Amino acid sequence: MPSSVLSCYFVGIEAEEVIIEADISKGVPQFNIVGLPEAMVKESRDRVNSVLKNNGWSPRLKKIVVNLAPAGVKKSGAHFDLPIAISLLLEQGLIKKENINNYFLMGELSLEGKLRGVIGTLSAAIFAKKKNKTLIIPKENLREALLIKDLKVLAFNNIKEVVSFLNGEFYPENTTEIQIDLSPDYEVDFSEVVGQYHVKRALEISAAGGHNVLMVGPPGSGKSMLAKRIPTILPKMSSEEIIETTRIYSIAKKLNKKMPVIKRRPFRAPHHTISDVGLIGGGQPPSPGEVSLAHNGVLFLDEFPEFKRSALEVLRQPLEDKKVQIVRASSSVIFPANFILIGAMNPCTDTVSGEECPHYIRKRYYTRLSKPLLDRIDIIVEVPRVPINEIRSEKKRESSSEIRERVEFAREIQRKRFGTPLKTNSDMSKKEIKKHIELNNSSQKLLDFSVEKFKLSARSYDKILKLSRTIADLEGADKIEESHIAEAIQYRIYEDSLLF
Repeated sequence: MPSSVLSCYFVGIEAEEVIIEADISKGVPQFNIVGLPEAMVKESRDRVNSVLKNNGWSPRLKKIVVNLAPAGVKKSGAHFDLPIAISLLLEQGLIKKENINNYFLMGELSLEGKLRGVIGTLSAAIFAKKKNKTLIIPKENLREALLIKDLKVLAFNNIKEVVSFLNGEFYPENTTEIQIDLSPDYEVDFSEVVGQYHVKRALEISAAGGHNVLMVGPPGSGKSMLAKRIPTILPKMSSEEIIETTRIYSIAKKLNKKMPVIKRRPFRAPHHTISDVGLIGGGQPPSPGEVSLAHNGVLFLDEFPEFKRSALEVLRQPLEDKKVQIVRASSSVIFPANFILIGAMNPCTDTVSGEECPHYIRKRYYTRLSKPLLDRIDIIVEVPRVPINEIRSEKKRESSSEIRERVEFAREIQRKRFGTPLKTNSDMSKKEIKKHIELNNSSQKLLDFSVEKFKLSARSYDKILKLSRTIADLEGADKIEESHIAEAIQYRIYEDSLLF
């Protein structure tokens, strides 16, 4: 009867169970892996063959068939090496079969049998805990797996240790004593930014309410410097956010081996030459793009109009849905993509002389950005050059921790309002706007006057309401006052007064 062990394959960032069955019989010597294995899995055949031979376990002159069930789903990844090898050793009677189905196994093998780290360990750990199984992994992946509390996990250096453990001859060292420091550490701080007080205010509102921002200013005005410091004023990541973000980076092969945990808000800044797939995700097998790598953090697009029109337009779905859905003929994969979009651009193409461009040049430059995309940006703010007296000033500037305190205060108000820490004012639906935003007569008159005068769209109307709610939250105000509406309006009329 064929022997079987359990492992997993990945759909997006989710793990699903795979039953690995091995059969060794008489016949023409051959080694076949079936069950829709992709190239990397097919190569397991040669690695496993060498491991069995080099350790004296090779079944000589036999017909070997390994089946990966369910057979109708494509499998990829080097993590199938270990479970395939163990299934063959089970079939030969070199491992005791008792309780083998209590374990999930994953690990890449060197030709001599050492275990190497693999991707997707965190997703596998979540799945193993859900199924009440013990996870057997390479030691290199242990810190990643320990993010999941109350998980039964065992880490090994090589296949010999795994075989000895399954035969009751060896037990790995206690893993519960390993501690992981989850406190974030940033190399940059807002106290390093001189001047630009109104831009800092706009970015504080952005961080407090999860609002997207477009900064417009000449080269050297500090747009990139400001953007890089936005993660430092966002609330510290919760354990759930750390786990979800780390899962994405694990699947994308982006984890640091020394500290395989994403403990600070991501900041992704792709170059404007990036492809659509690189930005949104895709490929074969589908992998996360920059919008998913920015999940729970910031996606910064410098030289915003220089990005390909097609790449910018596909941003509209993740900005609305907070996720990316990649559809193929045989499958559909979803990656999370909840991020704050920060765009930066020059006032026009001719920025060397410092003189304002003619209207027709500016219009041609800005029309690279579609109106539907601009409608999804809440705040548009000008970033002028910093005056020399500000550059030389020794005046004490606010640190990121001081700004973050106010942001966390506003986020706590929103958490109580919506009943979840994952939702912010920028995510409010029409129904929620009516429920949580009420204007007095003077505020309503100011808003109505501005919409008529500047010919703002219905989407801009809602954006102003959401922004004013965030501004009020930063002040701890229950009701939205005229001053809150007035400040919110200036971030929307900038689009018409400067861009067009």
